[in-house]
Amino acid sequence: MKQRCIRMVLATALIWSAPAMALPSFEQVRTDWRSADVVVLDRHGDTVGRVRDDFRARRGDWVALADTSPALRTAIVLSEDRRFYAHSGVDWQGVAAAAWANLWNTRTRGASTLTMQLAGLLDEDLRRPGAPRQGRSLTQKLGQAAGAAALERSWSKDQILEGYLNLVPFRGELVGLSAMSQVLFGKYPEGLNARESALAVALVRAPNAKAAQVASRACGILREMRLPRECEGLEGFAQLALLRTGPVAQRAAAATPSAALPQLAPHLAPHLARRLVGEARSQLAAGVPMPARIASTLDARLQREAATSLDRHLRELAGRNVEDGAVVVIDNASGDVLAYVGSSGTLSGAAQVDHAAALRQAGSTLKPFLYEQALEEKRLTAASLLDDRPVNLPVGGGLYVPQNYDHRYAGWVSLRAALAASLNVPAVRTLVMVTPHRFHKRLVALGLPLTEAGDYYGFSLALGSADVSLLALTNAYRALANGGRYAPPRLREGAPPAASMTVVMQPGASYVIADILSDRHARARTFGLDSPLTTRFWTAVKTGTSKDMRDNWCIGWSQHYTVGVWVGNASGASMHEVSGVSGAAPVWHDIMEALHRTRASHAPAMPDGVQRVALSFDDGLEPARDEVFLAGTAIRRVSVSAPAARPTAPVIANPADGTVFALDPDMPPAAQRVWFHAEGVAGQTARTVSWRMDGKPLGRGGEVAWLPWPGRHQVELLDASGKVVDRIGIEVRGASVRAPVPAAKR
Repeated sequence: MKQRCIRMVLATALIWSAPAMALPSFEQVRTDWRSADVVVLDRHGDTVGRVRDDFRARRGDWVALADTSPALRTAIVLSEDRRFYAHSGVDWQGVAAAAWANLWNTRTRGASTLTMQLAGLLDEDLRRPGAPRQGRSLTQKLGQAAGAAALERSWSKDQILEGYLNLVPFRGELVGLSAMSQVLFGKYPEGLNARESALAVALVRAPNAKAAQVASRACGILREMRLPRECEGLEGFAQLALLRTGPVAQRAAAATPSAALPQLAPHLAPHLARRLVGEARSQLAAGVPMPARIASTLDARLQREAATSLDRHLRELAGRNVEDGAVVVIDNASGDVLAYVGSSGTLSGAAQVDHAAALRQAGSTLKPFLYEQALEEKRLTAASLLDDRPVNLPVGGGLYVPQNYDHRYAGWVSLRAALAASLNVPAVRTLVMVTPHRFHKRLVALGLPLTEAGDYYGFSLALGSADVSLLALTNAYRALANGGRYAPPRLREGAPPAASMTVVMQPGASYVIADILSDRHARARTFGLDSPLTTRFWTAVKTGTSKDMRDNWCIGWSQHYTVGVWVGNASGASMHEVSGVSGAAPVWHDIMEALHRTRASHAPAMPDGVQRVALSFDDGLEPARDEVFLAGTAIRRVSVSAPAARPTAPVIANPADGTVFALDPDMPPAAQRVWFHAEGVAGQTARTVSWRMDGKPLGRGGEVAWLPWPGRHQVELLDASGKVVDRIGIEVRGASVRAPVPAAKR
């Protein structure tokens, strides 16, 4: 035994003659460090989410020594290397004490300094046998000491301590201070107190020890720190902390976002990570790792304000069976998503569900697009009177009987009043004119994920029977804010720029809709003058509530931003008397106010092709006002006896563009006529309009009949001067028609 100890002491003397080890520099180690997570950053570089993509070990971000708790720095030095700031890599006093103790078979803390341990963590050959305290050969001990001497010559003491704390294994899969602190204690390293620091340091020497052993060693460290009172209840505290590293906790962590701390964007982060994996699939196959950072378009401050507002207002609705919600904020010009709150978090019964991407019934939020299309096609004007009285519409399964939200009817109302007050029956009557087929095409062009054809939804499409996502719907409203121009939203900084905006809606008609939705007097019939929809600056806004109050929405825009809010339940259960104006609108109002604390919002400039005209109504039907019209459709007076519900310019009213006719082989050809009807024609005009089929004259007058012929055809309506004022495309299917069967053979 004496000879063995002598050999150990002599061997350490040879360290200085050993060749310098090729250990990396501090800057190289810090630069090469990679968290086990893909970290999602906001537009200013702040962390908003994390997604784990490396399951070999749980590593957090690199932690600077200045961001480490002073209590932890004290505990690690007291426990592992008392003379850390005095020695040059090897503690010769410790070596001598260890040799003497080994001589007499006495247990000691050992002679391995923090610098030597760091050398062992950095050198693969020294790390190969396993954990440092599973024993090293004499050759490895010499190599470790030589590495420590090399580190002390090129690294500062603070760099050595910082590197050690970031590389040392703590327990199970936890490597480094950041992962340990967040998983065991749910806080960042700078916030660790003395008790937590002592427990953490106790794990360095015995990573897999039981709670009682860890607590006992931690208590010894606390006594050395002259804090013996902190030992009280320490074993129970240790048990709770170590439970978070058990098998159940690890399985749960593998299925959820990595960080134990709350995340600002827990739903957007995995979405961006999945998208990035898809884009980089070829690089990943070649062994190129995913980027450790993803820069999102989010603004962390705004994200926090949106989540806080949603939480506060949902708590105010306690007792009304509403527990979930979502918020999306988009920059009008760039399409950058500035806030993306996928759920209400702790209030939700399904916090993992991303309600900003989930499909829900749109309710009345689709009405602005319907009326815009009717204006664009010059079927209606903002002054046109629509009949708000019960209506029965024949459909395949019987009759469709739409009703208003309050089951009351207003009679004749202008388009402005019908849209602003969100009346249902006028919207359905408008869809009869526009047709579900054409309206469906428009919604799809605006990026709404309608998976069925227009005829599948039928006339209920006017009332939002289609399922849409909050992100897609908010971005569709952004198209209204941009004068009818559409482009996809942007979620990631540095992503390829979106294609140039596509003109989907007419700028003039979009302007008229914006003018209506910003008119608080027009919506006073339903919402009153003072409601969450009213802001101190210019905004245009629309609410919506789906059937049985399962979903309610508030979507609107200012000069610079479009904000969408959804409130409901993850289960789809009905809320109790919660409408768009009481559920989603207060959150929308809060966020709009936050966005415009220091930034003004002005009404859009009137585009070419729009004029503002003084308008009056007979019999006091509605107050006189200045109304906006598309060029060529303006009127100055509206009478109930002659309502301005029809366009002033001739248009094809029936059939709708894209209609498909199927010939019935069992019916005589003469009985299978297609009638073309025009609107906006009367008196002499009815005799001067004419029709053209596939470039050939078809007839003259407000309506004409045509004997259908299989194929695709273009139908045009011409005014008195021969100018084409409207056109549609139709298709006739059926290649042959049977000859009539004689009566005797029937």
